[in-house]
Amino acid sequence: MSHLKYYNYPGFGEKMADIYSQAVRVGNRVECAGQGGWDPATGIVSETSTQLDQIEQAFKNVDMNLKQAGAERGWGQVFRVNSYHIPLNDEIIEKVKTEIAKWCGKEHRPIWTAVEVPKLGLENMKVEIEVSAHVGD
Repeated sequence: MSHLKYYNYPGFGEKMADIYSQAVRVGNRVECAGQGGWDPATGIVSETSTQLDQIEQAFKNVDMNLKQAGAERGWGQVFRVNSYHIPLNDEIIEKVKTEIAKWCGKEHRPIWTAVEVPKLGLENMKVEIEVSAHVGD
């Protein structure tokens, strides 16, 4: 399909890039794979990082991926957010709300679903955030 494009941010591990993409653009929509609180240069989640730290980094990683796939305004174009947490509690909900407000602004309010899960894809990973963004008119 010529209108389907796959994106990986610079430095994304070669082994992983052969398996899946960080973002896919289909027409005027970008789907960003679940982003964790890993260092984008190494793909490693620090074993000493808290979920609050990881949430901040995951939001940065989402923004980087969106822009790489053509969503020039990053979070300003996001209309759907799914977040997965180990654990999910009031403090975590407040942190995600704060980050959404920080990255999206007061006038832009995407839909959001938060889920507590028993395990995520990488060692030490405590949060994963996936988004959908509209990049057309």
